[in-house]
Amino acid sequence: MPVLVVTGTGTEVGKTVTTAAVAAAARAAGRSVAVLKPAQTGVGPDERGDAAEVERLAGPVTIAELGRFPEPLAPGTAARRAGMAPVRPQEVAEAAAKLATEHDLVLVEGAGGLLVRFDEAGGTLADAAALLRAPVLVVASAGLGTLNTTELTARELRSRDLELAGVVIGSWPGSPDLASRCNVEDLPECAGAPLLGAVPAGAAALPPAAFRTAAPTWLASRLDGTWDAEDFRVREAPEAPEAP
Repeated sequence: MPVLVVTGTGTEVGKTVTTAAVAAAARAAGRSVAVLKPAQTGVGPDERGDAAEVERLAGPVTIAELGRFPEPLAPGTAARRAGMAPVRPQEVAEAAAKLATEHDLVLVEGAGGLLVRFDEAGGTLADAAALLRAPVLVVASAGLGTLNTTELTARELRSRDLELAGVVIGSWPGSPDLASRCNVEDLPECAGAPLLGAVPAGAAALPPAAFRTAAPTWLASRLDGTWDAEDFRVREAPEAPEAP
């Protein structure tokens, strides 16, 4: 798995922190890591982007961006409004493939969801994944509504013959509600793929050294971690409903 594409079921689901956790776990396993953010939106030229945040949390990794656009919009829209050249899937694939010749693992972090448009031709992260023939890791939210968005994402991946590596819950609450607890069991069924981790809410606020130490405990062995999905499911299972 030299290249792993990381997408979310939407915005603000914990995609960047999950990418950092995967990078930290891989580094702890002795692997060299590069993080490619094809299109960074909503930050100025001198501001820290998502790739820099991954580096802050995970430690020494190679980071790269292909395009940076000031407004917090879909990359294609942001590029058009800024009068700048968009990022295209072929460019993403070429950059990731080059990084893969120099690193054990390349993480390609998308913007928002799988089908957010990069350019006027409708190019998406899914197109880049297809060019790379790379598996896709889906980061999902914990609570109500996540089953629908996760299944829609999984169906789109299958329709394109793309491999869904698994699902990670990007922000697991300290006090999960009933929906979140039930979703632990339902998410793998909806996705048709395993649950590969759960990153605790607020993980980005940890000191970087603590983040790096803890990251493998949030992720399954396929992501170089020690997290066990069955133990997590049993621990977080909701109480059975009372008999009528």
